Amino acid sequence: MDRSTQLETAAADRPQPLGPLTPSSGGCGCEDACAAPASSAPAGRFGFARPVLTLFGLVVGLVLLVVVVGEWLGFFEKLTDKVPFAVGLALVLAGGFPIFKNVAKAAWRRKVTSHTLMTVGVTAALVVGEWPVAAVVVLFMHTANYAEHFTTERARKAVRELGALAPTTARVERGGAETEVPVEQVRVGEMVIIRPGEQIPVDGTVLTGTATVDQAAITGESMPVEAGPGSRVYAASFARLGALRVAVTGAGADTTFGRVIALVEQAETHRAPVQRIADRFSAWYLPVVVTVAALTFAFSGDTLATAAVLVVACSCSFAMATPVAVLASVGAGAGQGLLIKGGRYLEALAKADVLLIDKTGTLTLGRPQITDTVVLDGRSEDELLYLAASAERYSEHPLADAVRTAATGRGLTLGEPEDFEALPGRGVRAALDGTRIAVGGLALVPDADLRPQVRALTAQGKTLLAVTADDKLVGVLAAADTLRPEIPAALAELKDLGLARVELLTGDHQATAAALAGELGIPYRAGLLPEDKITAVRQYQAAGHKVVMVGDGVNDAPALAQADVGIAMGAAGSDIAIEAAHIALMRDDWTLVPHAVRIARRTARAIRLNIGFTVGYNALGLTAAASGILPMMLAAAAQSVPDLGILANSARLLRTRRT
Repeated sequence: MDRSTQLETAAADRPQPLGPLTPSSGGCGCEDACAAPASSAPAGRFGFARPVLTLFGLVVGLVLLVVVVGEWLGFFEKLTDKVPFAVGLALVLAGGFPIFKNVAKAAWRRKVTSHTLMTVGVTAALVVGEWPVAAVVVLFMHTANYAEHFTTERARKAVRELGALAPTTARVERGGAETEVPVEQVRVGEMVIIRPGEQIPVDGTVLTGTATVDQAAITGESMPVEAGPGSRVYAASFARLGALRVAVTGAGADTTFGRVIALVEQAETHRAPVQRIADRFSAWYLPVVVTVAALTFAFSGDTLATAAVLVVACSCSFAMATPVAVLASVGAGAGQGLLIKGGRYLEALAKADVLLIDKTGTLTLGRPQITDTVVLDGRSEDELLYLAASAERYSEHPLADAVRTAATGRGLTLGEPEDFEALPGRGVRAALDGTRIAVGGLALVPDADLRPQVRALTAQGKTLLAVTADDKLVGVLAAADTLRPEIPAALAELKDLGLARVELLTGDHQATAAALAGELGIPYRAGLLPEDKITAVRQYQAAGHKVVMVGDGVNDAPALAQADVGIAMGAAGSDIAIEAAHIALMRDDWTLVPHAVRIARRTARAIRLNIGFTVGYNALGLTAAASGILPMMLAAAAQSVPDLGILANSARLLRTRRT
């Protein structure tokens, strides 16, 4: 089953609630429904890191042995004598053409890369007629590229999969009849009919009808909202119990969901790539090499020694310094639940100083839980929960599930309700042991005199459920999406690692966001749509910050793609968020976030050490070549020695452990 099918199946299989329970807005964590199982994905995909490094080392060692022995036996001189130079030149140009083309493009943009160094070495060997030397250098260039192939990021599928989530048809009132038409043909101002359980195909305003709408994927609200006349609804959200007549304000690309797709595509297209450390080093190293070669020729007049200087100095180890270290880190991270999509993101993560976080399903568990029980008539809390959970026994609403979970968590056995009835827009009603029980929003008891502690729960952004017995208010239950237990420690560790600025970005309401942000001691922005989140990311980037964004839903996808590093909650997160992000947590464990930062920092140190070792080794090689001690073919072979050192240093990253 491909990922688009999984998404459609997940949407179709979501439970349909029998009755809305609360008039307060919010959303349930519908992102859960799109969760991709993550149990064995990392091992299957990245378990190759250690064997690839081992194989790469064996290949380099074998090539080194063949070149050294071949030079000692005079094999390359015989090859040069028997194969015309034109044939050798054609072989070198054909084998190295893809790399030479990229170097030429970079030169046209006035950029120097690590491959520029090796191209200079190939050119020097060809100028003095040593095409076998040039061929050896090209071989090492391809070997380095082979290693780098395993660390390039996965092809982006976010835009295609977002499109798979979009509704394709709408039921429109035309000429007094309902007509199903492609959503692209719906016009602003027309009336669209949405039946119970259907996906809403347009943005619009409700004219008639009521329904519980799950729009967490679009707005990030942590509880389902009750939509009625005058309410705004969004394309790609789901209408539960109840039917709606909606006046269209936007269809297709003009909807909020359509703008999410456009924002993800734009962020992917315009996001500036991180320049590799090796490329930055090459920009100033190349002039040094050319200067040494010029001095060698000026003082000795020996063209072979001059060419040998260029060949030995232009080592492919510069190109290997980054990808081999990244390969090891990607393999180590994958075995511990981190799916890292490319070395550029490790480099960016090592420099990050701002952390932006979504709320629903990211900081929180993404599902409501009963947090407070207020008894108003002298009953015990267990008795109140028993009444509420028994009345809700057969309701499929997320809040009903929270009530049942709270009751069973206390070891209560639910009673058998009679005459169960859903009250659209209000809650549920049932008979229990001869008592009429109702559970729902405070609209059930509009004239009730609520205690201060109940009003305080409302101020905390919690959703309140009134419980009545024979039309008398007997208690209130408060529900909220609760904080993941490991969050405080993980955020403290991230601040210690240098991400000093942490901010909450959420589509949820002001009171809910303020309560959670206050608990964590961080600033927040509430009521945000997807375009608002991507704007927040860009504001920090414009100020010169390296931004990490952590999210889990469709509404987070644009910001995840725009951020220098987007991190998706892989188990509870939607597939769209995972594809748009650059790193995915394959378990909903926030301790993996600081662990990813530590891996990035270790990788950056290993890359700098790889380059430092190569520079030191090449300084010796330059000296030997300039003095005529090192023949050209051995100069080419000598390139592989630092490769082995890089492999050994990078292999240490495979042993990265969580602290």
